[in-house]
Amino acid sequence: MSNAFEYLRTYVESTTDTDPAVAHAREDAAEFSLPVPDEMTGQLLTMLAATTNGAGSTGAIAITPAAGLVGLYMLRGLSEGTTLTCIDPESEHQRQAKALFREAGYSPSRVRFLLSRPLDVMSRLANDSYQLIFGQVSPMDLKALVDAAWPLLRPGGTLVLADALLDGTIADATRKDRDTVAAREADEYVRSLEGAHVARLALGAGTTLITKI
Repeated sequence: MSNAFEYLRTYVESTTDTDPAVAHAREDAAEFSLPVPDEMTGQLLTMLAATTNGAGSTGAIAITPAAGLVGLYMLRGLSEGTTLTCIDPESEHQRQAKALFREAGYSPSRVRFLLSRPLDVMSRLANDSYQLIFGQVSPMDLKALVDAAWPLLRPGGTLVLADALLDGTIADATRKDRDTVAAREADEYVRSLEGAHVARLALGAGTTLITKI
């Protein structure tokens, strides 16, 4: 099965037109050893971002140190009048993202940057306003991120938790390290949410999608 998945991943990547801006963003992220979505996950983000274009949506949120790459995938799907909000406490990460967006031809008005720890600033954002939130955080912060993001989503909106399943190690009952336990508890918590559709996909290290009903 793993070989089949790798063949599929290779096929998708080899048959996808190379975007110079995306390639540059991947190189920058690799230089700083930042976690990044693969091409299949990126294409999924573009498709989900396209659903933010309905009336009343404030837009999308990217919570990741690799906002340059993630943001490029999301901006592809966002309409001209929809804003992407990037949240990260590291100014260097945001400086990189701004440069990458300019290089790709996106106006500065399309993106706002919040230089803060996500859990410190999300409570100040408008509830019931966002159609898509992408989060790539440590396993220890997964549950708190879900709690902070959930009120912000509009009905039909989706929260994407990247690499939340730790390559499936959460299924190994013998794993008792803090990250695995935290990811396992977050997964159980997500599956217990009322008013949600949950999908866990074999993308990246295991991506969880939570859509508010």
